[in-house]
Amino acid sequence: MSSVDVIVVGSGPGGSITARECAQAGLRVIVIEEGQWVEPGTVRPFSLEQMRRQYRNEGLTVALGRPSVAYTEGRCAGGGSEVNSGLYHRPPAGLLERWAKNYRMDDLSDQALAPHHATVEARLAVQQVMAGRSPASDVLRRGSDALGWAGFDVPRWATPLADGTGAPVTRQTMTRTYLADALAAGADLRVGMRAERLVIEAGRCRGVVVRDAATGRTTVLRAPLVVVCAGAIQTPALLLRSGVKAGGHVGRHLAVHPTVKAVARFPDEINDPADVATFQVKLGSWLSFGGSASGPPLLALHLADSWPAFGSRLADWRRSTAYYSAITGTGRGRVRAVPGRADPLVTYGLTTQDMASLRTGLGRLLHLLLAAGAEEIYPGTSGAAIVREQADVAPAARALGRSTASVMTVHLMGSVPMGGDESASACDPWGRVRGVEGLRVNDTSLFPEAVGVNPQGTLMALAHRNVEEMLS
Repeated sequence: MSSVDVIVVGSGPGGSITARECAQAGLRVIVIEEGQWVEPGTVRPFSLEQMRRQYRNEGLTVALGRPSVAYTEGRCAGGGSEVNSGLYHRPPAGLLERWAKNYRMDDLSDQALAPHHATVEARLAVQQVMAGRSPASDVLRRGSDALGWAGFDVPRWATPLADGTGAPVTRQTMTRTYLADALAAGADLRVGMRAERLVIEAGRCRGVVVRDAATGRTTVLRAPLVVVCAGAIQTPALLLRSGVKAGGHVGRHLAVHPTVKAVARFPDEINDPADVATFQVKLGSWLSFGGSASGPPLLALHLADSWPAFGSRLADWRRSTAYYSAITGTGRGRVRAVPGRADPLVTYGLTTQDMASLRTGLGRLLHLLLAAGAEEIYPGTSGAAIVREQADVAPAARALGRSTASVMTVHLMGSVPMGGDESASACDPWGRVRGVEGLRVNDTSLFPEAVGVNPQGTLMALAHRNVEEMLS
C-alpha cells in the first residue's frame, strides 16, 4: 500500500502535463503507465519494431461496426506523443465558443485558451519544420495549387537539423518534455503497471488497484486525488470497470475522424519511410487530406484489401506513398467493459451521412493526387480498380460501401464528455467526474464532439487549463 497526493493514470500528453504541473507545485505524484519506457531515439519511427513495442496490441485494434473502424493507441511512456508525427493544430476558430454555448461551459473560448496554447508551444518548440522540402508534401501542394484548394504546412513539435535540411532529428515527445519535467520535479513513474480499477469508498475515489505486468501482483496505491488520462478508450474502460457511470454517460459518446486512404505512385521517388508529409489540404470544416506513414510494411497494410491486384506494386515502394481523406464524423461509438477481459469492447456506427462524406472525400482525394501527377492510384477499398485518369474517379468513389470500405482513425475522443449540464455529460467543465469526489479526467475523452483537426493541440491547452483550476 502506498500513499501520495495525486495518482495520474496514463503518461500521454494529458497525463504528462497533469503530472508536471502537480509535481512542480510540490505535490507527491505517482504516474501509472501500462506500457514500458522506450528510450527516445532507439526505435525507428513508423517501423514494425515501434508497433510491437509502443502500440497497444501491436497496432491491431478495431471498433466493430459496418464497416468496422481500425484505430491505434500508443501504449508506452509518453503515450501517443511517442508514436505520432507531432503535427500541431489549435482548435478551429469558433469551435470552443460553440462548445461553451451548446454544452454550457463558461471560460471556454479561443481567448481563454490562448495563454495555455502559448505555454505548450513554447515547451514543445512548435514550429514549421521541412516546409517546402518534403517530396510527399510537395504532392499535396502541387495538387491543391492545380485545383485551387486551400493547403498549408502544419507546425510540428520537432526540431530540424542545424542547417534546416533533412528529416527532423528530434520530435518533442512527452518523454523529452513534460514527462521528463515531471520526473525532474520528483514525480514517480511506474511503467508496466496496469490500472485495474479505482478504489471508491463512500462516494470518493481513494486510490487505484494496479497490476504489475511482470509479476502479476496487484498493489493498492492510495491518494486523495486520482486523475485518469488513459485516452478515449482506456479511460472509460477503467471507469466502467470501477462501477463509475456518471449518469450513464461514460463510454457512450465516442467520436472519431473516420478516414479512408489511397496509395499513389509517381514518376519520381517520394517516399520517406521515417517521416510523413506535413502539408495538409482542408475543404470546409469537415474534410481534410494529408499524408500517412508509408514504410514498406505499412504500404503493404494499406494495399491488403486488394492485394491480388495491387501487391506487386510494392516493388516500386520508393515511388509510392499513402494519402488519406478524413471527415468529421457524425456517428458515435461506445466503449464497454467486458468482465474477465483486459480489453474493452469498442463499437462505432458510421451514419448514412458519414458514408456519403467518405465517398465524396475519396473522390476528391483521387482528383487531388491525379492533379499532382500520380501515374496510378490504389484506393483502399476491397476489390478496387486502379485509378489512372479522371474518368476512373467516379466509379472508384461509388465502389466505397459498407461492405468494401477500409476505414481507420487515429483520432479518438468524446467518451467521457464534459459539460455544464449534468443530464448530458459525465464530467463538469473542468474534468471532475460527476458523482465521485476526488476523481478527474484530463484527456481527449472530455471533448463533447470531434474537433475536425488533430486533437492533441486542443487537448494539451485544455489539460493546462484544467490543472491550473485544480491546483487553485
